Amino acid sequence: MRVLRPLLYLFGLLSLLFLFLNMSGSISDSNPIPASVLPAPVKQRVSYTKEIQPILESKCLACHSCFDAPCQLKLENTEGLLRGAIHEEIYDGVRTEAMSPTRLGIDELTIDGWRERGFFSVLHAENEQSLPLMLSMLRLAKQHPFPPNSKLPDSIELGITHKNHCVSSDGFPDYARENPLKGMPFATTGLSDLEYALMAGWLEQGAMAPKETIILTEGEKQAIGAWESLFNREDKRGRLVARWLFEHLFLAYLYFPDQEGELRFFELLRSSTPPGKAINPIATVSPNDDPGGPFFYRLRPVIGSIVHKRRITYPLDRAKQQRIDELFFSEYWPVGELPGYSYTERANPFVTFAAIPAYARYQFMLDEAEYFVRTFIHGPVCRGQIATDVIRDHFWTLFQAPESDLYVTDEAYREEVTPMLGLPGQNDDLLKAGDNWMRYLGRRNDYLAKRQKQYVLRQPSGASLTHIWDGDGQNQNALLTIFRHHNSASVVKGLVGDIPQTIWWIDYPLLERTYYELVVNFDVFGNVAHQLLTRLYFDLIRNGSEHNFLRLIPAGHRKTLLDDWYQDLGKLKFGIVYQDIDDESPAAERFITEKPKQELMSRILDRFHLINAMALDPLNRCQEKNCSRVDRPLWIQQSDQALASIAARPATEIIGIMQLPEVTFIRVTHEEEGRTVYTVLRNRAHSNVAFMLGEELRYQPKKDNLTVYPGITGSYPNFIFDVPVTQMENFVSMLRVAGKPEDFEQIVKTWGIRRTHPQFWEILHDITAWQKSEQPLKAGVFDINRYENF
Repeated sequence: MRVLRPLLYLFGLLSLLFLFLNMSGSISDSNPIPASVLPAPVKQRVSYTKEIQPILESKCLACHSCFDAPCQLKLENTEGLLRGAIHEEIYDGVRTEAMSPTRLGIDELTIDGWRERGFFSVLHAENEQSLPLMLSMLRLAKQHPFPPNSKLPDSIELGITHKNHCVSSDGFPDYARENPLKGMPFATTGLSDLEYALMAGWLEQGAMAPKETIILTEGEKQAIGAWESLFNREDKRGRLVARWLFEHLFLAYLYFPDQEGELRFFELLRSSTPPGKAINPIATVSPNDDPGGPFFYRLRPVIGSIVHKRRITYPLDRAKQQRIDELFFSEYWPVGELPGYSYTERANPFVTFAAIPAYARYQFMLDEAEYFVRTFIHGPVCRGQIATDVIRDHFWTLFQAPESDLYVTDEAYREEVTPMLGLPGQNDDLLKAGDNWMRYLGRRNDYLAKRQKQYVLRQPSGASLTHIWDGDGQNQNALLTIFRHHNSASVVKGLVGDIPQTIWWIDYPLLERTYYELVVNFDVFGNVAHQLLTRLYFDLIRNGSEHNFLRLIPAGHRKTLLDDWYQDLGKLKFGIVYQDIDDESPAAERFITEKPKQELMSRILDRFHLINAMALDPLNRCQEKNCSRVDRPLWIQQSDQALASIAARPATEIIGIMQLPEVTFIRVTHEEEGRTVYTVLRNRAHSNVAFMLGEELRYQPKKDNLTVYPGITGSYPNFIFDVPVTQMENFVSMLRVAGKPEDFEQIVKTWGIRRTHPQFWEILHDITAWQKSEQPLKAGVFDINRYENF
């Protein structure tokens, strides 16, 4: 016994040491649930459509969709699920060579084709000794559950910088040993016992997933036939207009408002097969690349689940057909030889489509301006960080009236400046990037000099509010608000929030160049040179939009405003990269105060109130005691008033701003009357947004403020609070003074919905359901890749 006692003591110490070395700071890591205790796979036949697909949509799709899906495992439809995953990531900011595109339904049409390109199955094991990767990942999360509504361990990295481990089933054992807390769903409340049993049973039964099909109604077939006839006209004018329309609608989720029944979406693409035949997509990288042979424009149903970040909708109805006929074909215009797909024709759409009347092109884009802004805010990249890197966190956008746009109205001027409007990025040769940039920069600055000279000559009294597009008296697309959320952004109709620091005034050359630079010509699979040139040129577009707005400001005040927008090192870019501001030519508007921007914006709010979707913004621009929407139920008015008390005020007054992320959803509940939802947006202030690097050095936190949006904007919520209306005053009062992390921690514990909250998924999807009832065309599953760990 004396001999055994020290041995037992030593064994105990070694056991404790072993446990210590294998701990990662979480109870769930040190005490995993044995696999034998997990719910047993169901034995009865599992239906993919009725039982599995709803689980994937509710607890997997929030991360696995679009180009930023981890390991390219996209679960929006069955094809993505069957294709599986791959080690190669799409987002790589230092890639020296462009990668081959991997778009579902376009670049490969068979699973065997995807296997040849390196994709591996997540549904079937690679050998008899391993389990299907999906089952292993689900089991790992089930064995290591997080304590309910607990903060995640610091060892778990979140956000878009999170490194994905794209292991196959063979490599899973090593992954599990090194990452015991990184099962799936990742870093959230996991599957319920029933969901796990169903998934395990389905995977054991061979993971059968039937091909998704859509049975079109007779009305949809007729609508498709009418539109495909329009897009495939054989005359030269029809072919040129169809090409322009395709390049402007290829990203859209198209729908038929005239049709009754279920709302369905379609995509416009080029196919080698004519209408009436099965669609065979032409897989070019960009919509304006050479198709390589005869083709037809076709409409194909969008199959699968709808995610919010890709929901960029556009209507195709009889009214739109009539509008196209009115704009493009009501008057004769000649067409010579149709343009091809050369470098110049891809880089300069103003050259390519010069034959189409400029008014028709511009007015078509104005009619659905929010759609076009949404394309380059969401865009083909899903993340949109190329665009958001060079914009303010909150600004208003106006458009120049077509009849006041010299590019539209003056043919001689248009022909003179069109060659100057080409866009960089077509050539991704790293060694030539510098020369390309200097060439396009020079052309752009030559254009601005010519533009300024001509506007002073043709509008000697200067710019006025009559030169702003008024939406033809009814179109709410005329006034937009854009929010940047660090590495994503959103756009809404109307002038939302307090008067922002900067305002954009966009004319046709600015709108078309932005669209082609960030959407048509942008290649998410491109290399670092392509992405660098794209970002640098968009910086010039932003600067041009701001300069155009300053034409409305009186001479002598423009330089002062510009100095506020480009503080510190931002000033150095003038005269080198940016054109110097004209602070001498007159403005047609007359001012009576020393704050012309505020005076001008007050006039704009008054003049265009009939088309302003947020003509009254009592939450952010309250001028009365009752800061609420008076047309809403009393309990919503009470909630409005509480949130209005922290809106549009700087962090020096509302110190809790410093604790909030960029996008916060607040679900406010009423015991008897349901719920409503707000988005609280933190607008970060910067001395300038003129540089690619050093954002933290330009950050001015004391100038941050909040915009409270009554509804939903943003596809990537950073956090959710769930607050009963009876506690709204208390919630806001605590947030107002939450200057320290521990103060905010108390708010999170009381009302916060952490990733580990038992109702996390339920509340997240209830917010989607709320938006679907309020805004059915915009609702979709939110992305939680940026949901924070408070």
